Amino acid sequence: MPDTSSARNGKADTPGVVIIGAGVIGVTTGFLLAEQGHRVTILDRRGVAEEASCGNAGAFAFTDLEPLASPGMLLKAPKWLMDPLGPLTLRPSYAPRMLPWLLHFARACQPRRHRAAIAAQAELMKVSRAALERLIARTDTEHLIRREGQLQVYEGAAEYRASLPSWELRKQHGIAYELLEGPGAIAEIQPGLSPRFTHAGFTPDWMNTTDPQAWTRQLAARFTALGGEIRTAEVRDLSQDDSGVTVTTTDGSLRADQLVLAAGAWSHQVARRLGDRMPLDTERGYNTTFPEASFDLRTQLTFSSHGFVMSRIGDGVRIGGAVELGGLKLPPNYKRADLLVDKARTFLPGFEPGQGKRWMGFRPSMPDSLPAIGRSTRADRVIYAFGHGHLGLTQSAGTAELVGAIVARRKPEISLTPFDPLRFSRRG
Repeated sequence: MPDTSSARNGKADTPGVVIIGAGVIGVTTGFLLAEQGHRVTILDRRGVAEEASCGNAGAFAFTDLEPLASPGMLLKAPKWLMDPLGPLTLRPSYAPRMLPWLLHFARACQPRRHRAAIAAQAELMKVSRAALERLIARTDTEHLIRREGQLQVYEGAAEYRASLPSWELRKQHGIAYELLEGPGAIAEIQPGLSPRFTHAGFTPDWMNTTDPQAWTRQLAARFTALGGEIRTAEVRDLSQDDSGVTVTTTDGSLRADQLVLAAGAWSHQVARRLGDRMPLDTERGYNTTFPEASFDLRTQLTFSSHGFVMSRIGDGVRIGGAVELGGLKLPPNYKRADLLVDKARTFLPGFEPGQGKRWMGFRPSMPDSLPAIGRSTRADRVIYAFGHGHLGLTQSAGTAELVGAIVARRKPEISLTPFDPLRFSRRG
């Protein structure tokens, strides 16, 4: 196949930017770069929003500042990991391969590193929220946004009191919320919950998209309208020389001046072609989507101690969450999805959803819950943008603006030191 990347749609006859990955990070970045006048080609092995960007809960979770790696998690994790259907579990056959990631995770739970991760996450959230509002305004996509808040519910006073430090953390970072006591107060926001939920916290500024796949595909349509190109092909190799980057795919080769690697859970496999090794792994998430809602869901519900959420998707509802550490190759355990639906039936009396569609996706996760954003030290024309864990949709617009600054060799809005792709190897 000939190299067609040098002149297209009236753009300059010079190599442009190739993005590997057509999830929400890659597509949002591609749109922004195309807006800025770059000639951009996006490559993906399956197509637009066919992986984690397809089946997530659709939340822009700007209020979630605390990383999974926390001092308290070290106390909870041993019990949870042994439960194959618990909110956090490790598939036994994958445990040996997961050990290096788990060791980095344990170090990230240290109080000093935990505080640093929260500070970095808060900065990225601030940038991402402002960037999202700008993106909605420029693309006229308010119709794909729900501004209905989020209700986080607790069973009993002890569980509620244990949550108070996380609410104080939100207060310190200027996040609006209301704490509720009693089923009556909860019912004013979300009627129909079991009275076992005695306390809650409501974040009114929480946002959702009506459908994460539809959101990403709308941005992809805007991208192609600006002259961007999306190709379905699998990357086989990647190399850099003095004049640019060569990407070898199942559909031929492309040349680019710069390349953005945003391939989610597969990103570390591509990065190894350049000699970069990063402890990226997967938090496998499960959900079930019911196309017609049988429950009047008025806000996203988060069942904190059970590790799952319930959100509106289209005209239906999606029930999903939890974390299964099991890599990319092990078959799904859909009992995890079924368990969450059974819990939802118990927690919402009268909820009878009918037949739903189950799904399992791979959240690309770094041990400290912070993404990798920055240039490769081995190939300075290659920019990494992956590893956002549960927060890919949330941080997509902010990441796109940061990558845009890197591509243009401008100073980013925030320090990218906490997101250094090779931060773990630099720590030894």
